[in-house]
Amino acid sequence: MKKFIAIVLFLLSFSSFAQGGEKLRERIKAQKIAFITEQLSLTPDEATKFWPVYNQFETKTEKVRNEDMRNIKMKMRNNPDMSDSEADILLQDLIAAEDKMHRAKIDLMSDLKGIISSKKIIRLKRAEDEFNRKLLERLKEMRNSRGKRD
Repeated sequence: MKKFIAIVLFLLSFSSFAQGGEKLRERIKAQKIAFITEQLSLTPDEATKFWPVYNQFETKTEKVRNEDMRNIKMKMRNNPDMSDSEADILLQDLIAAEDKMHRAKIDLMSDLKGIISSKKIIRLKRAEDEFNRKLLERLKEMRNSRGKRD
């Protein structure tokens, strides 16, 4: 029952999506923190050690997404008729960015091994996936409801 209530509150909290982008990001981040904390059943000691490590991971991956991947995707969209040599360079950039993301995930799991159990690390992955799935569902619902109003 507790999980059901938490999920309902989680979904209801996204009802104010129409506000500004930065506020939205902060709300999503706060909801993600609450969701992961609940799903992992972190003790206060674990949470104190876990969140700085996890936040560092989030910062690293966000930087790769916002800088490296954004530039790569923009080049892909803006130059569909690129030459083979341009494509080779872009492919190397893509591989490097994907490698940074992969290494950040490996570092996260390695760093967390000394903080939480392997079982909780697996539950973290499941919680992240579930959170992202629910977030995407909610965004889809909002887009659909906006489309019906127009």
